[in-house]
Amino acid sequence: MQDHIAGPADLRGDCASCFGLCCVALPFTASRDFAVDKPAGKPCSNLRDDHRCGIHARLRHKGFTGCTVYDCFGAGQKVSQVTFGGRDWRTGPREDARRMFDVFPVVRQLHELLWYLTEALTLPAARPVHAELRRLLEETDELTRRTPDELGALDVAAHRQDVNVLLLKTSELVRAGTRGKKKDRRGADLMGARLKGADLRGANLRGAYLIAADLTGADLRGADLIGADLRDADLTDADLTDAFFLTQPQLNAARGSAGTRLPESVTRPEHWTRP
Repeated sequence: MQDHIAGPADLRGDCASCFGLCCVALPFTASRDFAVDKPAGKPCSNLRDDHRCGIHARLRHKGFTGCTVYDCFGAGQKVSQVTFGGRDWRTGPREDARRMFDVFPVVRQLHELLWYLTEALTLPAARPVHAELRRLLEETDELTRRTPDELGALDVAAHRQDVNVLLLKTSELVRAGTRGKKKDRRGADLMGARLKGADLRGANLRGAYLIAADLTGADLRGADLIGADLRDADLTDADLTDAFFLTQPQLNAARGSAGTRLPESVTRPEHWTRP
């Protein structure tokens, strides 16, 4: 792992450089997303000795949809290769394994912030705050490189709040350039909402609950989607061109089609077009 400020390629999970941390450190409960219960710190029964998933190609079929919509934003390889210097939790001291599992969720949150800050710096309309964004990007990246003890004592919530203030300014600057009336649906309960063909250009949908919402053919160009819950939302033929702060996990949790238009920062989920 190179010692440089994380870029887009560093902010995507690289399972080959990770010790399967998300399959061990995180808990899950039997539900529509997971077929069984698993406590934090216990390896998933599907995790092989080489830290690969034994049912990766069949996760949805086997009842592990939750795994297919998860992304560590590159935190797994950072903790495995940088924080713990390539020491495997399977072969190292038990105390190291416990600390690794405790640190992983912290670094994951920091890497998610790095993702948003990196994207914000690509938005021309946010140029007035680019210097501040770059400062926070460097500061956040430095936090990810601290020792396990320092990471364990870190107040991530306070740092997230500092970043969020600047991301809000970014959102206001970007959405101000969108024509028409810009709807403010921040944190709105839109679960199951019928929004087929809706004009949501430049909308503020931060933290909105769009679970199972019908967004077929909706116009979401230039919309702020940070933290929006898109589980089972129907994005068939929707236009998300220039929508920002949209992450791959959000998109993976939604439904869509070959006709759904997406920003360049994300990729079309395979299950959208798979027969």
